[in-house]
Amino acid sequence: MNDNPNIQESESQCKRILAYLLNGSRITSLEALRLFGCMRLASRISDLRKSHPEIKFKATRVETTTGKRVAQYYIESIQ
Repeated sequence: MNDNPNIQESESQCKRILAYLLNGSRITSLEALRLFGCMRLASRISDLRKSHPEIKFKATRVETTTGKRVAQYYIESIQ
């Protein structure tokens, strides 16, 4: 169960993120913030993995001056 005091918002974000992943899309924390207003994607992914262990991640480079690496989440069976 989610320990977040904003549980309704967290559950809503989880539903939207899961639908996005099930559609075959990949998502990073920056995309989650922009698309869903989610500031803690890793926490939402942790919540989702309890019932959807098929969610995977890989480190990917983001287009910045430093080429920062971030986690990109996806569902492997869709790819």
